[in-house]
Amino acid sequence: MTTLAPGLRREAGLTLKLAVPIIIGELAQMSLHIIDSAMVGAIDYHQLAAVALVINTINIPFVLGIGMTVAVSQMVSLANGRYDGKLVSHYLFNGFILCSALSIVISLALCFGTDILHHLGQDPEVVVHAIPFMKLMSLSLIPGLMFMTLKQFTDGLEFTKTAMILSLAALPFNTFINWLLIYGNWGFPRLELVGAGWGTLITRTVEFIVLALVIFRHKLFRRYIAVANSQWIIRRKTMGELLHIGTASSLQMGMEAGAFAVSGIIIGTLGAVPQAAHQIALSLAAFTFMVSMGLAQAGSIRVSNSYGRGQWKLIDVIGRSTIYTALIYGVLCAIIFTTFRHLLPQLFNHNTEVVALAAVLLLFAAIFQISDATQAITAGLLRGIKDVKVPTVLITIAYWGIGIPVGYLLAFKLELGAKGIWLGLITGLTFAAIFLATRFLKSVKKELGEEK
Repeated sequence: MTTLAPGLRREAGLTLKLAVPIIIGELAQMSLHIIDSAMVGAIDYHQLAAVALVINTINIPFVLGIGMTVAVSQMVSLANGRYDGKLVSHYLFNGFILCSALSIVISLALCFGTDILHHLGQDPEVVVHAIPFMKLMSLSLIPGLMFMTLKQFTDGLEFTKTAMILSLAALPFNTFINWLLIYGNWGFPRLELVGAGWGTLITRTVEFIVLALVIFRHKLFRRYIAVANSQWIIRRKTMGELLHIGTASSLQMGMEAGAFAVSGIIIGTLGAVPQAAHQIALSLAAFTFMVSMGLAQAGSIRVSNSYGRGQWKLIDVIGRSTIYTALIYGVLCAIIFTTFRHLLPQLFNHNTEVVALAAVLLLFAAIFQISDATQAITAGLLRGIKDVKVPTVLITIAYWGIGIPVGYLLAFKLELGAKGIWLGLITGLTFAAIFLATRFLKSVKKELGEEK
């Protein structure tokens, strides 16, 4: 054990070094939604509830799209591990075509499907605010997913600072656009929630264009653009490889996002106050989850790189060190949520009922921080060794076979309301963490045993 500990610390440090720019970029992207919630929540809690309704409604298809972009980083990192620059360029082109087409389909489906908001049992005033906001947010998914595709390409090559800088620059830009359009400053019309929608659409479009220009013109990526004539060809086999990883990744992410989205819609049937409180607690939990996602992606990229070289001993050390990091991070987040549960909700809204309920929900959010971080990272590690089918089934069972039914039972049969839904989320996340961690550790142990 004494000889193993330094190895674990070293690999944890290398993973963190790769993960930090990814984490900062993910937090910056998540901050766009938090900025919208905070700036709109200062006007009226009904508009804050409308943000929650729209985010919950479009989140599942959006996450499905993000899951498809993950295939780009996975295949690019695998090709990079084999030192095959031409194949890297080939995966970039095919991945971008695939994800762009999917983004357009998702966006149009959501734009023409806004009437669904009338049939979810929500507060009528909330729905009126939500419909125009949903249309703009749906359109913003096209540049948003295109940006994510290019980001996955740069991350897969371990050039993680590129997208991070752009994501950080987007924060003041988005805040300024919101300030103009939400509140009607400098002679602009006061659009309130609709202004937030325009702010997100404009920001995501600018992000995508700038990252595309960087990839085409920066010397870091010149070698991959130089072979475009021979490698930028759509091939059925390549699309099949991307779909194999991307579909499973989409389903895995969609199962969790769907569980949270459905939970939010169910809570919305309890009234605007519970829905606004849920949005506050969920926004904060989602913010901390972005760190777990960054760690998961960094671990997945490093494992995929090692997988391309057949280095199972290194995969073992990278995997376990990343899991230990997740446990430490989860405990830290739990302490922060518990300590500041009465203060954090006031960043979003000052309604006493909303703040009080949000403080209670943050206690539940604190409980699931450890399992949430663990399941996200082990899912990423499994993607790194191209194990995606069985984990997808395990995640489905954890969230939809256990978590949602338990939450519904506690919320309505035992009359615990929003607290019951959150207890169901805790249950689902815990089972997912146990299932995935066990599978990864067993898979690596099996491979190491066969090497001997």
